[in-house]
Amino acid sequence: MTTLDTGRSRAAAPAVRRGVIDVHAHWLPQELFDLPPGSPVPPLNARGEELYLGDTPLSIAASAMSDPDRVLAETDRAGLGARVLSAPPFAFPVVPDPGVGEYVGRFNEALTRLCRDSHGRLLGLGLVSLHDPTAARTEMKAIAASAVVRGVAVPPLVGATSFDEGPLHEVARIAAELDLAVLVHPMQLPRPEWGSYYLANLIGNPTETATAVASCVLGGVTETLPSLRICFVHGGGCAPALLGRWRHGWEQRADVGAGTGRTPHEGFRDLWFDTLTHDGPALRLLRSKAGPDRLLCGSDHPFDMGVDRPQDLPVSEGIGAEAMEAAARRFLDLPELGSDDNA
Repeated sequence: MTTLDTGRSRAAAPAVRRGVIDVHAHWLPQELFDLPPGSPVPPLNARGEELYLGDTPLSIAASAMSDPDRVLAETDRAGLGARVLSAPPFAFPVVPDPGVGEYVGRFNEALTRLCRDSHGRLLGLGLVSLHDPTAARTEMKAIAASAVVRGVAVPPLVGATSFDEGPLHEVARIAAELDLAVLVHPMQLPRPEWGSYYLANLIGNPTETATAVASCVLGGVTETLPSLRICFVHGGGCAPALLGRWRHGWEQRADVGAGTGRTPHEGFRDLWFDTLTHDGPALRLLRSKAGPDRLLCGSDHPFDMGVDRPQDLPVSEGIGAEAMEAAARRFLDLPELGSDDNA
C-alpha cells in the first residue's frame, strides 16, 4: 500500500444543535424493509407494531426504526443535541447484485431528506456499493455534496477481507480522499456454536469488530491513509483487551509485524470508538488504550442492545459531555465548539 496524498472535497458543514452527539443509531424507511437485492437475510416486516427479520422478532417497534417523528422525539427524550443515523447492519449491501446501486441510492436520498428536515438534530452516514469501486466513488461524492450525510457506515468484513485489502480498503481510501467519516458496525454473522443465548450478538459482534480493528492496526491502514477517520462501535469489541497479545505477536512473529512498523498500541490510538461498553471497567480499559480525544457517544438505538441515555455511562466514568461533543464534531468534520457557525 502507498500513502494517499490528494485533495478533499465536501460540502460545507451544517449547523448542528449543541449537546452530546450520538454517532451510533439506526434508521431505515419502511419502503426499504425488503433489504438490498441478494441479501443473505430475509426482509424486514412489521406485524402490528413489532418488527421482524423474516420470522424472527427483533423486540423493537417498527416505528422506532422507520418513523422520523419518533426518531426525533426519542432523540430529544434522550437529552442529546443530535443523533447520527445509519442503516441497520442487515441492510448493508454485502452481496454483489446488479440492483444494489438502486437500493443504495434510494436509502441515501431518503436519509438526506430526513436530515435536512431535522433542523440540526439529525445527521447521517450513508450506504455504499461495497463490490463496485466506481459506483462507490460516485455514491460517496454525492454524500460529500449533501452536507448533512457526513460519511458512510460499513460492515467489518466483506467476504474474507477487512480494511487492509479488498473492497473495504477501497471504501476507506475514497473516504479519506473525500474527507468522509467511516462507521464500522458488525453484522452478527451466524456460527453454529453461537446458536443459543444470543451469542451471535454477545460474542459474535465483538469478535467481528476486533477482527476489523486488527486489520487496521496490524495492516498499517492509518499510516497509509493518515486522514482517515474510522470509528468502531461497541467500544471496539474485544480489541482493547487483546492489544497486549497483539503486541507480543508483533514483536515475536515476522508475519504479524510485516504490515506496519508501529506497535499495535500506537495504531490503536489512531482509531475512534464509541463508548457503548455496558460496563464501567470495560470503558475504563478502552479509555486507557484509545486516543484521549477519540471516544464518541453511541447508543445503538433502537436495538435491544442499545441504551436510552448513552451519555450517562461515559459521564459517570469521567468522560465529560462537552468532550464527547467535541470529539464527535471532529469525527464528523463539523464546526468546533465555540465556532460562530454552531447552532
